[in-house]
Amino acid sequence: MAFGASVLCPVDFSDSSRGALRYAAAIAAHFGARLTLLVVNDPLLQEADEYTGYKHLNEDTVKDLEQFTAQALPAHAQAPLDRHLRVTTGKPAQEILRISREEHCDMIVMSSHGLTGFRKMFFGSTTERVLRETTVPVLVTPGTDGGPERVEDVRRAVRRVLVPVDLTAATRHQLDVARGVSEALDVPMLLLHVVEPVRATLSAAARLPKVEAERRYRAEQDVQRTLDTIPARIKPETLISYGETAEEIAKVAADRDAGIIVMGLHSSPLLGPRMGSVTYRVLCLAHRLILALPPVSAASEPHRGKDLAVRTPEG
Repeated sequence: MAFGASVLCPVDFSDSSRGALRYAAAIAAHFGARLTLLVVNDPLLQEADEYTGYKHLNEDTVKDLEQFTAQALPAHAQAPLDRHLRVTTGKPAQEILRISREEHCDMIVMSSHGLTGFRKMFFGSTTERVLRETTVPVLVTPGTDGGPERVEDVRRAVRRVLVPVDLTAATRHQLDVARGVSEALDVPMLLLHVVEPVRATLSAAARLPKVEAERRYRAEQDVQRTLDTIPARIKPETLISYGETAEEIAKVAADRDAGIIVMGLHSSPLLGPRMGSVTYRVLCLAHRLILALPPVSAASEPHRGKDLAVRTPEG
């Protein structure tokens, strides 16, 4: 991995963000990357600070962040880290995305749930908005995951990499990233393709068995062609399942003990990357690490988002 890589971790001082911080620190330590910790203060807190004449909110927040980090990370995980603390004021999602661009971050690591009240970072709000507009990969950690204490703990948490693919043009990049994670952690990879049920009228119901057989045959052919692009040394498992896509992904993740799901984010020519309904449902259903990937065209420049997940440390 090239020098100069950077990981951004938003913190709201909740137990959930403590877990995200530990994952971010483990990733930064593994790749020798810079770790930027960000706290976004609510404008109302800033106004109250100025109204009372105290005007030390940012300084106090930095102290809180230093203390939070010291408590969250064991001593052995802190020494080698290149840490950078940032405190801003505004809307959390906007500030996270702005700092990500400003710091040229390669990855954002954040929890799916967090605090309510003045400092909000819970799924359905901040995390969802970041996923809708990010141009770099986002690792979303489960709200109940306390995070690893050592880099070695990440392998035990991941266990297997699940890659649900739709066999479109975006699949190649998704597999490249998943393969990088699998190789870096030395864990198996499972490629999953879900065939959704056909909705047919009563008059067409008689033709359904033939249609389903043809769809299965085509899916198997497409999956095999995709496998042919993956180096033989990886030897990924493959699975074709039937049902509602998000539900099947969550079920397979649980049944096959996959600790991380590598998913793509949808894109629009006019609006850029957007989180689709499948990704949203998987985040709600699967209490796993989710590595969400924006489209390659959006992620490749000016950032180097894919590098962090694909490459292993040099030496």
